Amino acid sequence: MTQPPQQPPQPPQQPPQPPSEPPQDAFRKQPEQPQEAPPAAPPAPPAGGFGAPTPPPPGGFGAPTPPPPQGAPAAPAYGYPQPPAEPQGQPGYGYPGQQPQQPPTPAYGQQPYGQQQFAPGQQPYGQQPQYGYPQPPTAPMPPVGGGGGKKSVSPVVWIVTAAVVVIALIVGGGILYAGSSDDGGKDDTSNSADGKKGGGKGKDSPGLGGAGEEKVPGSTAAQLTLQLPAPKVGKDNVDSVMGSWLTDKTYAKAGVNEIVGYDANTGKKGWTLELPGQTCGATTAVTKDALAAVVSEDAKRPKDGAHQTCSQVTLFDVNSGEKKWTKSIGSGSEAIPFEELSITGDTLAAGGGLRGGAAFDIKSGKILWKPQQGTCEDVGYSGGEQLVAVRKCGDYDNEKYEVQLLDPTSGRPKWTYKLASGVDNAKVLSTNPVVFAVGAGDNSAGTISDIFSMDANGKLITKIAIDDEKYDFDCEVGHIEGCTKVVVGNGRVYLATRQHDAGGDIGQTNEVVSYDLKTGKTTADRADGGEYEIFPMRMDGGNILAYKDGPYDKGSQIVTLDPKTMKQTTLLETPATQTVKDAISSMVPGNSGAELLYSNGRLYFGKGLISAPYSADDKDYTALGFVAK
Repeated sequence: MTQPPQQPPQPPQQPPQPPSEPPQDAFRKQPEQPQEAPPAAPPAPPAGGFGAPTPPPPGGFGAPTPPPPQGAPAAPAYGYPQPPAEPQGQPGYGYPGQQPQQPPTPAYGQQPYGQQQFAPGQQPYGQQPQYGYPQPPTAPMPPVGGGGGKKSVSPVVWIVTAAVVVIALIVGGGILYAGSSDDGGKDDTSNSADGKKGGGKGKDSPGLGGAGEEKVPGSTAAQLTLQLPAPKVGKDNVDSVMGSWLTDKTYAKAGVNEIVGYDANTGKKGWTLELPGQTCGATTAVTKDALAAVVSEDAKRPKDGAHQTCSQVTLFDVNSGEKKWTKSIGSGSEAIPFEELSITGDTLAAGGGLRGGAAFDIKSGKILWKPQQGTCEDVGYSGGEQLVAVRKCGDYDNEKYEVQLLDPTSGRPKWTYKLASGVDNAKVLSTNPVVFAVGAGDNSAGTISDIFSMDANGKLITKIAIDDEKYDFDCEVGHIEGCTKVVVGNGRVYLATRQHDAGGDIGQTNEVVSYDLKTGKTTADRADGGEYEIFPMRMDGGNILAYKDGPYDKGSQIVTLDPKTMKQTTLLETPATQTVKDAISSMVPGNSGAELLYSNGRLYFGKGLISAPYSADDKDYTALGFVAK
């Protein structure tokens, strides 16, 4: 599969040297309002309240598992997921708003990243199973010699029952992901939260969201309606065409120094919007009024491909191509660069630069706040129903990160959750509920090692340990948004497993599974890719919209997953011709930087970066469109 070119490295910039002691809190600088005092610190938790460590239950981590009785089914073979151990308190990344306490000595010499604390009655996540799969419930051991006036269960009866359970879990030659919650596998959806990124509740399926808007078209066989050849690029240059948007009427795609709109159903060109320079970032969402925004360089690149400053923020109408306004903060060498844009209500937040974040009023373009002066700065923002910021404070190379829920008009924090020292990244997966992830290791900014689920007051509900060798996701380095193949909804986080041996004629396969955001445990959810590779794209009401990459003789598919049964319904399938498959594979759908949009029977692929083709015979595209009718 052809891989997209990588963004060339930026010239090193001299990092700022802030004072060594960051303030407790520093408001974002309001350009037209006097500086206000920071809010009072939250009261300390009562004794035994939130943050009090929970003693480990007996027989927890490291305790030997009792062997099955004589004659019980044999242990599962290699690769079969194992039941998780009882959860135990383990060192983690974050601590809720206070300095971390001295962590206990980790078992087997493991070094902690930070101290995680839990509320009374709340257990930390337990040991994760093979491949991250949810586990079948463990059959109870028969009582020995009776007791309490109850009849003892015959060993023969227990053996037969256990065998029936195992057979039921291996129907069809696959592994059924049984629930691992405390209620023995019953779905616990009482904590599901509403929200565009977090799914919503519906009257017909309380706790698992309402019905989705995407319907099955009359024919799922899609026709190719748009193919945009990549423009010529200098031999050693990489040009940016980041940004694509889809409405009921228009598909808009960034080109070199421009944005072009096409009829969403026919692919016919409709309008062109000239930009000051090449695009650097864009909103992924479109408002109800069909408005979107893009940040571009302040001038066209010279022949040598030298990058210009990404300072020009433009709001435009996706349907008409009309430019509403273009704004920047500062000019020339003093212009503030940005790389990420997100919309919440009437606020357009801009982040991702090296000098902090800012925000604009969508209607007027008025600056709501600028990058603040001092030892703290906003790294970036994630919008939607709420506005979440990732912030860092402190000396260069010794920063401390925190996640904040902001008032989208003023930028004032509603709550702040501080991450432990040593954590140098955070990626927002959902803003309502607030769910974010952090990475660890040499490639921490591009991986996910832990997922944090927060309540409405900024308190940690649970933290889920994620093994990036078992799950397949891609996160853009330096961005707080942009993680693909991971979706939040229905009070759960849905993940795609990495491909593994399926046995038989299928070869490699993978699944979509989920964790409960309230308990931190795996659920019974499981959608098999079969001979396809499947991953979640986004939520559609309570349904999960997923992409399936086809095998050599089949096209790719868009399917919707029922949240209760995980049953797959096909919405669209691309042609299975080799030409189409090669063009799609060059887009690397699902990877960071790739653009994948679906709505109402229309599927669009887009590239963010383009370079000269490897050979004169190669045909590169910046966008492909398919429509099922």
